[in-house]
Amino acid sequence: MSDSTPAAPVVLDIWCELECPDCHRALSDIHTLRARYGDRLEVRLRHFPLEKHKHAYAAAQAAEEAVVQGKGWEYIEAVLARTADLARTGEPVLLDVARGLGLDAEEFDTALIDGRHLLIVDADQAEGKAIGVTGTPTYVIGDERLDGGKSQEGLRARIEEIADRLLADRG
Repeated sequence: MSDSTPAAPVVLDIWCELECPDCHRALSDIHTLRARYGDRLEVRLRHFPLEKHKHAYAAAQAAEEAVVQGKGWEYIEAVLARTADLARTGEPVLLDVARGLGLDAEEFDTALIDGRHLLIVDADQAEGKAIGVTGTPTYVIGDERLDGGKSQEGLRARIEEIADRLLADRG
């Protein structure tokens, strides 16, 4: 028997919104980071719906319903793959994605009407504003905030550098 417990993973928070084309482009970096670090890096999506995207707030609530129904990341990635459709068509896309993943689309519709996930979305957005998030995607790892809304160029390498340092510090 060992007295050692595995170290807690390094946390990467990504302030994102599901109607944002830049967030869609960031998915390849997220996949690469997950593949490289596995369970040593906890990737958490944080909601930051922007006013310029009129369906982003509903999409954030729908993503939380997908989490409740057990397919949070699958849903997030599927919606991000359809950012143009979401911008053009709105909430029907959110329900279509839910159906496509075998989720209860009626429950999604009800969740959007009754607002049961508003507090989570609002809390994420308020926390993001408090730490200076102004656009998406924005990454926070350790004590560093990296703005991907201007350019994704070099961000994955910077995240890896920080993650490597944090993991080395933990032993």
